Amino acid sequence: MIVVTGATGNVGRSLVRALAAADEQVTATSRGISEADVPEGVRHQQADLIDPESLRPVFEGADALFLQSGGPSAHLLSPRDILDVAKAGGIGRVVLLSSQGVATRPQSASHGDTGRSIEDAVRQSGMDWTLLRPGGFDSNAFAWAESVRAHREIAAPFADVGLPTIDPDDIAEVAAAALREDGHAGRIYELTGPALSTPRQRAEAIADALGEPIRFIEQTRDEAGAQMLQFMPAPVVETTLTILGEPTPAEQRISPDVEQVLGRAPRTFAEWAQRHIAAFR
Repeated sequence: MIVVTGATGNVGRSLVRALAAADEQVTATSRGISEADVPEGVRHQQADLIDPESLRPVFEGADALFLQSGGPSAHLLSPRDILDVAKAGGIGRVVLLSSQGVATRPQSASHGDTGRSIEDAVRQSGMDWTLLRPGGFDSNAFAWAESVRAHREIAAPFADVGLPTIDPDDIAEVAAAALREDGHAGRIYELTGPALSTPRQRAEAIADALGEPIRFIEQTRDEAGAQMLQFMPAPVVETTLTILGEPTPAEQRISPDVEQVLGRAPRTFAEWAQRHIAAFR
């Protein structure tokens, strides 16, 4: 059995579907998960990564674990306690959804330090491990959905700075391969899309999928930062804006890892937009 934490998130939800379609036994877990969040026949159970003891009945009898690194709550996690409970339940394989920032922003408390401590716990767990380090997600564009629906407008900073954002479904498929197949133990996969894309280009892709023009408004760094502070801590906002506006060569590198694992190129942002255009109508 495979346990998927963060099963209602962008990657976890897709991963549960992929594993269920492959006839794997899956337990999907998150703090507020319900029957409506999982495919028919998939076991679901509420639990909280911040409370490792709540995971004990989830892990019992499982042999593999997809562990998300916690997002904004990552600093509250006790990864070694989580992994100890997982081992006690019989789990011998763990796939961690980490972040590219562990390697590219090692001095950043919000991206590098916390992520590195979770990665270190996984490496030292005694289990077979695989680390997934994606960059920016295509699904971050959902933040534009309300303004597109209401005004056919998109506002974003750094209009012409490109990053190789990735479709969360591609991350999920790589995770499914690492959970189900041999040959991935001890591997670190840097996960990116197939090409650099800028905010302006992503807005154009959404307009093309919608079949209607969308006005693009370039924000200043301060304008974007004020907007992000409504839902992100200040250190995360600062590092995120630096990545968006002044990415390092490593953050703009196109990784071959998705294609090497899946045997196909990663999906483009335009393909993501076509699949999710209903959210922007």
